[in-house]
Amino acid sequence: MEFLSGMGGNAAGFFGAVIPFLIVLTIVVFVHEMGHFLVGRWCGVGVTAFSIGFGPEVVGFTDRRGTRWKLSAIPLGGYVKFVGDANGASVPDPEAVARMNPHERAISFPTQPVAKRAAIVAAGPIANFILAIAVFAGAIYFSGRYETPARVEAVQPNSAAARAGFQPGDVIRSIDGQPVKTFNEMQRVVSAAAGSSLAVTVERGGQVQNLTAVPDMIEERTPFGRHRFGRLGINGPKADAAKLVHYGPFESLKLGVHETAFVVERTFDYIGKLVTGRESADQLSGPIGIARVSGEVARVGGVGGLIGLVALLSVSIGLLNLFPIPLLDGGHLMFYAFEAVRGRPLSERAQEIGFRIGLAFVLMLMLFAAWNDILNLGASLSQRGT
Repeated sequence: MEFLSGMGGNAAGFFGAVIPFLIVLTIVVFVHEMGHFLVGRWCGVGVTAFSIGFGPEVVGFTDRRGTRWKLSAIPLGGYVKFVGDANGASVPDPEAVARMNPHERAISFPTQPVAKRAAIVAAGPIANFILAIAVFAGAIYFSGRYETPARVEAVQPNSAAARAGFQPGDVIRSIDGQPVKTFNEMQRVVSAAAGSSLAVTVERGGQVQNLTAVPDMIEERTPFGRHRFGRLGINGPKADAAKLVHYGPFESLKLGVHETAFVVERTFDYIGKLVTGRESADQLSGPIGIARVSGEVARVGGVGGLIGLVALLSVSIGLLNLFPIPLLDGGHLMFYAFEAVRGRPLSERAQEIGFRIGLAFVLMLMLFAAWNDILNLGASLSQRGT
């Protein structure tokens, strides 16, 4: 009976992670591909397939314009295949284009002006950013935000804040010249600045004081995996000091843009530190890690938490697709930039080599992320066992 109970618990945990993950990923992928689809249609390009997932078709239908809409067996992405594409990655098929009649050539993707092709490709990531902004702005508009003054209630002994000279009662006004209005804003800046010197302006007894603080690096293992962040060692106001602030539609939209920009900034900051050796690659996650996060967010935060995860994942996918890696949207845009400068596209051979390199890079990145996920999962299970 204990064995059967354990099996049932594992099954419940599995589906509790996979189902939220598939819901979140499907929304993000659908919006991304819909961006490509809509702009492609507006540009007069024919669409042969719109797929959520890869591999064999599970279910689908064909609309009156000949587009096959389908759900495929491997739900880890999706694609829009235009007339003249060799596959779902928009790799051109010159032989197929050469056999086309004039009407087919007119609606094929490879024969479009470079500006149209670039707009269609860029529309996917842009749609992801729009989704993220809309989700963040909608959450702020409908639910408001709890905001706590950026005031120091206590300074922890032997902390970075103590070394910098913070005192109880200090009100933080700015960090590195950027205004700080809430304690949460201060925490977000500090969290991303472990080991970096911060110029902090505080108000103390009605006078302005300038301090220099270097946040300590803290590493914790959370249900979402290993997490490293900066910490000053400041206790903020108690929970009853938080006020629920409601914003109008324009203020909410502005804050939605700000939240999206913050995620982009943090991502580039991490990549920069990764390249310079100041950050570890063990925080890169693949489908397994995202599924774990989805399940935990669904358990702790419910529907609201999953909606927030949609916004975060949408930014990440939009940004990843803009990297100048052949096979991704950014790689196509890089090829189009070369074409615009040269006045003619790169040779078929050059593009083929580029796509092969891009495919190899993407596969290696996926394998590395999956390995990280397995290591983190193993460490999490081991920690639970102890």
